[in-house]
Amino acid sequence: MSGATSAGAATKHRAGDPNQPSSGGAALQATIKTAGTLTQPSTPSQLGARVLRKGLQGSDVTILQGYLTLAGFPTSVDGAFGPQTAASVAAFKKAHNVTPANGVAGPSFVTALRAAIASYTSDVPAATTTINPDGTATAPAGAPAAVQAMITGANSILNTSYCVGGGHGKWQSSCYDCSGSVSYVLHAAGLLASSEDSTGLESYGLPGPGQWVSIYSDPSHAFIVIGGRAFDTADYGGPNIPAGTGPRWRSNPLGNLADGGHYIVTHPPGL
Repeated sequence: MSGATSAGAATKHRAGDPNQPSSGGAALQATIKTAGTLTQPSTPSQLGARVLRKGLQGSDVTILQGYLTLAGFPTSVDGAFGPQTAASVAAFKKAHNVTPANGVAGPSFVTALRAAIASYTSDVPAATTTINPDGTATAPAGAPAAVQAMITGANSILNTSYCVGGGHGKWQSSCYDCSGSVSYVLHAAGLLASSEDSTGLESYGLPGPGQWVSIYSDPSHAFIVIGGRAFDTADYGGPNIPAGTGPRWRSNPLGNLADGGHYIVTHPPGL
């Protein structure tokens, strides 16, 4: 981001409370797996037995919320169909051209959501990016050339600091903001010609998480996940190595979702 809004965003996203409930991340993944969302053969049949809408509760709502999160639309998994779940359903429908694009989870929506989950679970890389002791990262074996270029680009700005608007006026800077660092990484792989603010990144690429690269953005913040590791200016998801402000690698790819933001998830085509 750049401008006055970014100043507020910098404060918001650097004041993370580790005790704040997460709308995603490791805790959510554990919740989904514990509930058997991805492992029990009977789970898919539990979703779609009834049309789900605001005010309903139950295990099928829990599965719906878990699936939405894995499909790139982070939603609190609490088994209660509230406004946030309805908003995620509507956003998913819009992204996948399911009509009407409202907050009701009917048969056509469930079919599209199941397809998205099947694609996601089959495309997760077998290996993840390695974070080295000095804070740099190493691409996993077999990573596409574009992924390797992104990681190399990210490593090159690892020792910079945070500043509002950094990375937007020129690519080479001594400091970067959240969207400036994401833009730099995409540019390093030849995937972005000019830097975008976090709002602009919401419409970058294709909807949903990618096999290798996923971009999380809302009007206040943006971060990128490459090979299962986050590159982020906000202090979430792992040690701040090296010390200081600025973009750093984080071991938990979804740790930043604990800030409660309503992120749009996209990915570069083919990645």
